[in-house]
Amino acid sequence: METQRILMSLAVVVFASVIWTITVDAVEKVVPCCTAISRLTRAQFTDPIVGFRLQNESLPCVKAIVFKTVKRGEFCLDWRPRWVQEEVKLL
Repeated sequence: METQRILMSLAVVVFASVIWTITVDAVEKVVPCCTAISRLTRAQFTDPIVGFRLQNESLPCVKAIVFKTVKRGEFCLDWRPRWVQEEVKLL
């Protein structure tokens, strides 16, 4: 009876360790990035831009310009439109 209790406790510890390891690996592999880009036009984008960063393609991340605004946070935008490139030059 005591042997069964010890084995059961050991099994629970091993199971919990496996679950914890899987969860930690999943959390460590999450990379915040743009996986899709917005096709906003300059007319639709009216928030003042306070900063930007270039994101290179590294799947699942796509190549994008990320504009930062005070009011609504960050926006992932296609880097190719002329207005986006002009905004980057101004910053």
